[in-house]
This record gives sequence, structure tokens and C-alpha cells, in this order.
Amino acid sequence: MPAAEAIRHLLTAPAADPRPVLLAVAGPTAVGKTAFTVALAQELGTEILSADSRQFYRELRIGTAKPTPEEMQGVLHHFIDSHGIQQEYSAGRFAADAEKLLADLCRRYPVVIATGGSGLYLQALTDGLDELPAVEPAVRQALQAELATEGLPPLLAELRVLDPVTFARIDRQNPQRVLRALEVGRGTGQPFSSFHRGPAALAAQAAGRPFRVVKVALTRPREVLYQRIDQRVRAMLDAGLLAEVEALLPFRHHQALQTVGYQEIFGYLDGHYDLAEATRLLQRNTRHYAKRQLTWLRRDVGYEWVEL
Repeated sequence: MPAAEAIRHLLTAPAADPRPVLLAVAGPTAVGKTAFTVALAQELGTEILSADSRQFYRELRIGTAKPTPEEMQGVLHHFIDSHGIQQEYSAGRFAADAEKLLADLCRRYPVVIATGGSGLYLQALTDGLDELPAVEPAVRQALQAELATEGLPPLLAELRVLDPVTFARIDRQNPQRVLRALEVGRGTGQPFSSFHRGPAALAAQAAGRPFRVVKVALTRPREVLYQRIDQRVRAMLDAGLLAEVEALLPFRHHQALQTVGYQEIFGYLDGHYDLAEATRLLQRNTRHYAKRQLTWLRRDVGYEWVEL
């Protein structure tokens, strides 16, 4: 069944729940989420919410593969360029803001699309998040300084001792997930895992929303996806990625820049390797990132998989 037809089938399938649909379209980087969701939004006559944790920031354009006005083709995208790089923005705050917007959009459209490669942000919107306590900013600042000077291994060793439950299930290659778990642990004196309410409580929270969720994950054959990733990296460099990253040097410790696409270029600008090696690392690390995204999505049995 062609991809668009498969999704139309999901939207029109009989359901006891009459609420409007929030169609969550996920997938690894470079799979083609933008082109697919824009075409679908045009067909459905609706709008798109971006759930990409880096496309919120106006200053991050090339390294985030932010859709251009030409690629958006007149479809209204919310939460793109909504914040400046000096503003912190969390998955919880995004979900709260998006729910307020959806209260209006769901009165006007039978289907609203949400898409992005940031699994936690999309999950916060579709499933809800545990309510975590507020922690003094100084705790995160200290952790970020330790990450910058000592690297990730000592922080992982601390997390393994303080919270083995979180250590076992967290993406240990994602520094921000590790920092968040330690931030809560250090700031409250209680393990991060102790604040998890469980699936029943989160399901009850989701049931009270003005929309029901349909989840779709896009995929491609691995060799095709990797070719697209390599081509995207070359296109980013041709579009001026080096200049973009150089302008962001004063903000290099910002959470949104501790990611693939920026860290490799920071290393080049610091003189650790040449541009050819930076390109190789960027392509390799983006492929690894895509694999982690797929692993994250496959843990959620609620996704309907569609191969492009």
C-alpha cells in the first residue's frame, strides 16, 4: 500500500473516539519527513507543528536541515524559528505550548500534523511526560561544565551508581539525557526514575486532551537512507554550514549545539582535524544518530511503520 494511502486509511478507519486527530509523523533524519508531511498537509488542508528540538532556534538553520519557505510550499509550520538561541526550551514546555495551540487548531481541522526527529519532544506531545521537579539552574550549569572538561564517561559512572534504573534504559550516547537525569538526581536527592508515574497515569492524562493520536513512523531501506544522509551533509557544507557554526561559537555550550552537525564543525574550527575529516565524522555521526532514532521509535509499539 503506498505511504500516503496507508496514512489515509489510518485516519479514516472507524474509531470509537470521535476527537480530531493529531497525526504524529516520526522517522530518522533525512528520511524525507518534510516533503512527505507538506504534501500530506496540502492534501488534508491542515497545518504542521514542528517537534524538532533544534528548529525552534532562529540562529540554527543549515545544521538543523530547517525547511526553507520553498520546501514548506505555503503550509503553515508552527514552532519553527520560535525562539532565540539564548532562550532555553524544554520538551515539557514545548508540549504545554503545543497543547494550547492544538486546542484552537482542533476546532478548525479534523487532522493536525506534528512531525520532527526529536523523539522526546514528539513523545511529550503525543503521550505526555512525567512531572519533574524544578531544579536550580546552577546544578545544570555545573553539569555542563563537567561535561565540557571531563567528558561523558564520569557522568555516566555517577548515574550508574545513583540511579541504575535510569542508567539501564536511557540513551547513554545522548549527553543531554544523561545531564537531565543527573540534574534531577543532584538537585532533589532522589533518583530521576522515582518521578516516573507509569503508563496508566500518562494514558489518563492523554485521554483528557481534545485530540486523539495516530502515530506513523517513516522509514527507507538502510542503504538509501545512508545515501540521503551523505548527500545532505554535502549540501549543508555547500550551503554555508561552516559560517553558520562559526557565528555560533559564543553559544557553543548551549544545549541545542551539543549535537550532531555542530560538534563536528566545532572540532574543525578548533583545529583538531581538517575539513575532509570533519565531513567524514559528520556523515558517520549522522548515520549513528539515525540508528538511535530508529531504536527509540521501535520501542513504541503504537507506531505504524510506513516505508517510503
